[in-house]
Amino acid sequence: MTLRLAFMGTPDFSVPALAELIAAGHDVVAVYSQPPRKAGRGMAETPSPVHAFAEAQGIEVRTPEKLRDDAAQEAFRALDLDAAIVAAYGLILPQPILDAPRLGCLNIHASLLPRWRGAAPIQRAIMAGDSETGVAIMQMEKGLDTGPVLLMERTPIGAQETAGELHDRLSAIGAGLMVRALAALERDSLEATPQPEYGVTYADKIDKAEARIDWTRPAHELDGHIRGLSPFPGAWCEVEKDGGKRQRVKVLRAVPVDGSGTPGAALDDALTIACGDGALRLTQVQRAGKGVQQAEEFLRGFPVAAGTVLT
Repeated sequence: MTLRLAFMGTPDFSVPALAELIAAGHDVVAVYSQPPRKAGRGMAETPSPVHAFAEAQGIEVRTPEKLRDDAAQEAFRALDLDAAIVAAYGLILPQPILDAPRLGCLNIHASLLPRWRGAAPIQRAIMAGDSETGVAIMQMEKGLDTGPVLLMERTPIGAQETAGELHDRLSAIGAGLMVRALAALERDSLEATPQPEYGVTYADKIDKAEARIDWTRPAHELDGHIRGLSPFPGAWCEVEKDGGKRQRVKVLRAVPVDGSGTPGAALDDALTIACGDGALRLTQVQRAGKGVQQAEEFLRGFPVAAGTVLT
């Protein structure tokens, strides 16, 4: 059975779900996305990834600044939807929007709810050292990611997996899971499971101040910190070169290794850096204004001698 849907999403994470819904034969009559933002050197207004994809498919795109006014809500109701599918849209849905579709609004959330409700579940799971995560299909309600779970799929987090890599995997999992959820919903074979009251954690939006590396922390914690912020915004430190000038360096990948010394000090000439407990060998880095480099390439143009302290 074909369902009449609206899709509400904005970033790259959301695009595979929209593509899968179209491929499954559902009638996506409108796409809602954040308004175009100024980007690039020319600061030209650029549509979101979902906006651009939907336009290429010939689907009407709506970009309201808010959904709280009567006109926006009436326009949404007039779509006469079976369901609205939400994936990282970026706007809070008021109750009249949640109530408008016959089957309500279904959300793709990149965590094992109730763990990591909120804005940055992928990054927070890695930064906290979680061994697994997943995707939940949730029936939306007024609270922040508090609705009952319709379907969930778990996946391990790789020992060296970055937030960028996990983002892409969960995006694909979520796309397939939503198609399965809608098929089950049509058969009336989907059970809504209320989230337990225990185990609730919140994935706060990443603050830029968090990205600075504190070398006094244990190596295994900093490993998760670095992978959880890679590739964006990127964990960083500063390297003091000759003349006392400091250069900011992003660390995008590192490997925990044996070693000890003053936290932040280079233990050799190969970017092995002492931590509060253990050490990290930095394997992929990026200087300000430069491209991403493997450690060997970076060191050829920017040597960091043993004893150098990264601040």
